[in-house]
Amino acid sequence: MALTWPAVKDPNIVKDYSLDWSDLLGSSDTITSSTWTIADGSGLTIDSSSNTTTATTVWLSAGTDVTNYSLLNRVVTAGGRTYDQTVRLKVRAK
Repeated sequence: MALTWPAVKDPNIVKDYSLDWSDLLGSSDTITSSTWTIADGSGLTIDSSSNTTTATTVWLSAGTDVTNYSLLNRVVTAGGRTYDQTVRLKVRAK
């Protein structure tokens, strides 16, 4: 099931968006790597990404006005698990 970030992104700003994986990981596992991809559409740009042991962050710029994007975040854990989460983001000029 896809999540939706509550904030609407303006195409003219660069902004960071995060996911907290701690509930899924529990107390015994940690994130070792995170990869973000734009699942559909063009125009939105991934500028950079990072992760901690329990959360992931992606920095986004651009985007086409009045477009909804889906981003896929794949994490690999120290315990050898791979998890995917799709997140929807609305882009609207303010």
